[in-house]
Amino acid sequence: MPNLASSSDAAAPSPLQTAEPSSRSIVQLSAPRDLWERIRRGAAMPTLDNDLVRDREQWYANRPDYIERMTERSRKYLFHIVEELELRNMPTELALLPFIESAFNPQAVSSAKAAGMWQFMPATGKHFDLKQNIFRDDRRDVLASTRAALDYLQRLYAMFGDWHLALAAYNWGEGNVQRAIARNTKAGLPGNYESLRMPAETRLYVPKLQAVKNIVFDPDLYGSKVPVIPNHPYFDSVTIHRDIDVTLAAKLADVALDDFKSLNPSMSRPVILAAGTPQILLPWDNAEIFQKNLAHYKGQLATWTAWVAPKTLHPKDAAQMVGMSESELRQVNTIPPRMLIKTGSTLLVHRKENGRDVNERIADTGAVSFAPEIVLRRVTVKAGKKDTVSSIATKYKVSAENVAQWNKLSSVKASFKPGQSVVLMLPGKKTAQATRTSTTKAAAKSSQAKAATKSKKK
Repeated sequence: MPNLASSSDAAAPSPLQTAEPSSRSIVQLSAPRDLWERIRRGAAMPTLDNDLVRDREQWYANRPDYIERMTERSRKYLFHIVEELELRNMPTELALLPFIESAFNPQAVSSAKAAGMWQFMPATGKHFDLKQNIFRDDRRDVLASTRAALDYLQRLYAMFGDWHLALAAYNWGEGNVQRAIARNTKAGLPGNYESLRMPAETRLYVPKLQAVKNIVFDPDLYGSKVPVIPNHPYFDSVTIHRDIDVTLAAKLADVALDDFKSLNPSMSRPVILAAGTPQILLPWDNAEIFQKNLAHYKGQLATWTAWVAPKTLHPKDAAQMVGMSESELRQVNTIPPRMLIKTGSTLLVHRKENGRDVNERIADTGAVSFAPEIVLRRVTVKAGKKDTVSSIATKYKVSAENVAQWNKLSSVKASFKPGQSVVLMLPGKKTAQATRTSTTKAAAKSSQAKAATKSKKK
């Protein structure tokens, strides 16, 4: 792989910027040779130089395969991130932050449930309007997550007036950083990044970014090789107006399915709902191919659709209602064993040939919820004096019709003889309760019988 520092490959000129010109550097008249040079030109964060930076430099330099994998993965997304940073007049080295967060893997999920290239927690993602439902997770979406991350970083910089503190807050939370500064201020100590007490992860956060920046800016100095990334867009955004299967979209774009998913990582189902995801990303040259092939395609675009459960159902019954096998319904909707599908849950099901596209409300809010399946057990209890089907049903909170059916009676008005065995089908907890009740009654009768015997003997 060519060395970045020694490469002379030419790249297409970058698009004109619409933001106000930056006053932080001399205006460059020539187009950057590649994306790394473009990032160098817009770098504006203060340099951090300490032992932790040098330790991280060594760590990355000793792992050339890791650096190569990260940079190769980044080539799909880096141009867009740099464009957005320049439009906002933000330091362009912030484009390297996903190296630290996720190694530029949009499918990355942390142990704390942070997801995507920029590693948004669920609540933070919702705060920045990143929708998370059964059809998509915008924390993984390339455009939406980048917009949210830069919004958040800008807000943090406005709050702290310092990029190192803003980054610490991005990792640790603004409240924690504010309290750490307040503690230092109260103790008469500086409130800068290096002076604050913070967790080890946050303490290493900025040194990691500085180390990666140092290596990609001057790889020869560290004996590293960084793949050249041309300074032109990797993908284009294409609007879709109808629901379409993921496999068909990739086929019409003449793109490998894995490559399609890497540009559209927020989609978790085999269908793209136009009402919720009105645009898809495609490699630059394939966007036009997709539009031409789509215009001439005569077949059914989507073979999947959304279905809302009208009541709480066993998966077997739901599958029968939508014309699918239970195993397929479970698999495509990730239904756990021994669970019922609750009323109002949205499931992915086969779509009829002339079916309608999913509406915006379901596409944006579709959710599925489950309830534990109640296993009924056969229990036998003794009828008391004047017990009827209705009184037994009321006592054990079951329907009179079921009591009659379980005991092969033709009417819910039937009566039981005292001491007659009555069959009930009760849930586990009620079973235990019924067992305890019948046992208690039997024990009471036994005690009464013993007391009567002793009385007679006396």
